[in-house]
Amino acid sequence: MIEWNQFIVIDSDIRGGKPCIKGTRITVYDVLEYMAGGMSEPEILADFPSLKPEHLRAVLAFAAQRERRLVMAMPHETAA
Repeated sequence: MIEWNQFIVIDSDIRGGKPCIKGTRITVYDVLEYMAGGMSEPEILADFPSLKPEHLRAVLAFAAQRERRLVMAMPHETAA
């Protein structure tokens, strides 16, 4: 699995502290929205020449880890 922290940074001086791809002002959320909107990897990479395929995988790894943390933090309902 890719180590997202090699490619994503959270810096309060960049985009208000939103997670961004290192060396850019492109946020994780921006890339996720492009993907959710149907943009393919080649389309995203063509629109943002500074991005590489590993950046897109890091975005997905970041989102997956955040989702896991949210699910684990939620109180689990017990079956009645």
